[in-house]
Amino acid sequence: MAGHSHFKNIKRKKEAEDRKKSSTFSRLSKLIISSVREKGKDTEQNPSLKKLIEKAKEADMPKENIERAIKRGAGEGEEGRMEEFLFEVYGPENVAFLIKGTTDNKNRSLEEIRSLLRKHEAKIVDPGSLKWLFDSVGIIEVEKENESTALSLIEEGVEDLIEEDDIVLVYAPPKQTEGIKRKLEEKGINVPSSKLGYRAKTFLTPSGEEYKKLYADLSSCEDVEDIYINASL
Repeated sequence: MAGHSHFKNIKRKKEAEDRKKSSTFSRLSKLIISSVREKGKDTEQNPSLKKLIEKAKEADMPKENIERAIKRGAGEGEEGRMEEFLFEVYGPENVAFLIKGTTDNKNRSLEEIRSLLRKHEAKIVDPGSLKWLFDSVGIIEVEKENESTALSLIEEGVEDLIEEDDIVLVYAPPKQTEGIKRKLEEKGINVPSSKLGYRAKTFLTPSGEEYKKLYADLSSCEDVEDIYINASL
């Protein structure tokens, strides 16, 4: 039995490592897509993309995954025929989810997402049912070592700063996002991505953890680019 228990522990550890690696690949892929859409696929003209590709290689992300993300961002080949989607989801512990992404096959993406929702007893609701719980915001990603510089921009329109992994998310009014981004870049700060997104007006404090598991599963979906929820992770 001891040997069997040891095997199970190794299996669980490997599964956890695989999930972490998958999550890392998914996040890097989405950042690459966003960077290419914003500044093109020429790494000489787009230093942010060059840095992201280097990070992806350091994380042992397969070459074909990197190339596919670049094609999707550039709108090339089969990966290029994309359409956007935004699903509003009523999730576990009454948490609201806005799931945003792009796909070359909306029916396939919808079925994949619905399969995950059924697993966590969540469901897609009619458009507008949950979106009112969120504000539209500009979201600028800044590398964490530049946090103090980003903080100095509070007086210039930045609404809030949130630390997340190795980056700082800078929230700004949608119409001021591009201006603030330019000011950051003028200070020599690398901005991996900037986009328009959503932020909850108020945050719930659920007692359960199921909504976090749903968030993690949705994050692994290749077509899902952003997930906004009204609870803390």
